[in-house]
Amino acid sequence: MRHSSGYRKLNRTHEHRKAMFANMAGSLIEHEQIKTTLPKAKELRPIVEKLITLAKRGDLHARRQAGAQLKEDRHLERLFAILGPRYQNRAGGYIRVLKAGFRYGDMAPMAIIEFVDRDPSAKGAADRARTEAEEAAED
Repeated sequence: MRHSSGYRKLNRTHEHRKAMFANMAGSLIEHEQIKTTLPKAKELRPIVEKLITLAKRGDLHARRQAGAQLKEDRHLERLFAILGPRYQNRAGGYIRVLKAGFRYGDMAPMAIIEFVDRDPSAKGAADRARTEAEEAAED
């Protein structure tokens, strides 16, 4: 019997799914909290938890393994500089998935995926810094 072995295909090709989860993992690392559909959040959790485990190791091989999964270097730097040391004494369970109702358009179940000990000021910090820089440039 099969018993649902493997992972959710999410009606996407392997390449699309791999790229989508790389983008979602980068967004989660950057903002520490994102809102997505429940099946995507449940599939993203083990991917990001493995990246955190690599960041806790912190050696060059772990950095290269994480870099193969993430698209942008700034996400890799944040992962190894901030998130790895933050969860150094935690044995696992770095991610929390909270159900967040249903989407208006198609009634898809939504979820909020976030880090357990997240920094609330991290969400939207890049956008705030960009707007402040633009306002300073105008003056």
